This record gives sequence, structure tokens and C-alpha cells, in this order.
Amino acid sequence: MIIIGIAIIGLAYAVVFKHYNVCIYLLGIIGYFIWSQYREGTVFLATQAFHRQDYEKTDKLLSEIKNPDNLRKGRRNFYEFMKGNLALKNNNIEEAEYHFQLASRLPWRRDNEKGMVLINLANINLRKKEYDRVNTYLELADKLALTHRQRDIVAKIKEDVKKYN
Repeated sequence: MIIIGIAIIGLAYAVVFKHYNVCIYLLGIIGYFIWSQYREGTVFLATQAFHRQDYEKTDKLLSEIKNPDNLRKGRRNFYEFMKGNLALKNNNIEEAEYHFQLASRLPWRRDNEKGMVLINLANINLRKKEYDRVNTYLELADKLALTHRQRDIVAKIKEDVKKYN
């Protein structure tokens, strides 16, 4: 908002002194920042706070997004992933599963990112003792290029499922 305010002041200056080529650039900058706020939201800032494990700030930044359906897919997936993790931290299993389900249906750039979503879904269903769904999520995760750590987690979950079957 500060940048938009400065651009509007610059735009007024450019109009008064008839620098119309500068007006076009400033209108473009203002338009980009408005579009960016609408389509990108505060997801990037929330992601940075999430990586620093500042969950309060993450939640605050994500709550500023009024309509997550307007986010572009490249941001919506991270929005849903972080909302799911925040719900898990608050022991709200149903809400976490809802957000991870949405995140699993969105496109991810890397397999290991989608793998984390599927691992979280498998863990949630392991807690709920829905072992068929756990196996389904693990089968989907096995098809992805996971990190070594993720493969270890998948193997541990498979061992836990075998104990209960």
C-alpha cells in the first residue's frame, strides 16, 4: 500500500508537469501491485514466517486472505498446505485433512512438495484408523520422487499400518 501511495503521488506529479510517458509506467506499477495483492495475497510472506516457525504470524498473514479461491494455483497450494499444518498444530484433524485434501489436488512444482501433503494425509488417516486410505496415500507417494527422509517416513508409516492390520 505504501508503494501504491508513492506511485499515486508520482502519478499526480507526472500529470501536473505533463510527463505522460512516466504516467504510463506508474499506472503499470500500480496495476501490477493491485493484481499481485489480489492473485498472490500474503502467501509469500506467510511462507517465510512458516519456515521460521513463526506460526502466529503465519496464521495472521493467511487470515488476511479473504477469498483463497482467487489465488493463483501456484500460491493456493502453499496456502492450503500451511493452513493444514496450522490446523494440525491446533489438533483440529478434520480441518487439517480438508486443507491437505485441497492441496493434494492442486499442481506442485516438485514431487517432494506433493509428497509432504500425501504423507500428512496418510498420518491423519493413521490417527483416524482408516488404514485403507493410509495405504492409498502411501501408494500415491511411492510414485513420486521423494527425498530420502520422506522415504523413511513412508516406510515407518507402512510398518505402523502392518501392526494394526
